Amino acid sequence: MLITPAFAQAAGAAGDTNSMLMSLLPFALIFVIMYFLILKPQQKKLKDHQELVKNIRRGDTIVTNGGLVGKVTKVVDDDQVEMEIADGVKIRQMRQMISGVRTKGEPAKDDAA
Repeated sequence: MLITPAFAQAAGAAGDTNSMLMSLLPFALIFVIMYFLILKPQQKKLKDHQELVKNIRRGDTIVTNGGLVGKVTKVVDDDQVEMEIADGVKIRQMRQMISGVRTKGEPAKDDAA
């Protein structure tokens, strides 16, 4: 016999490592594709929503996640705004539950008369 059994097994082990690496390659490729198609746009959308919520001012017309449309009458604090949904009907709304801003209001004018 020209080839010893130990040498033959060593050659087979190197082939198994290559085979295992090639079998894991599709999973890595799927993860990369999911990152760019799902996770990256979701992170961008979250960042845009946080920016939108942070820039809400008095006079903006907003839409809540529940479908209410109202005008911001007062920014209470970093977590809440007060909005008017009908004449004389004011409610407080959590900022994170605001889904969009329809029209931007004018900035509050300080009259220093």
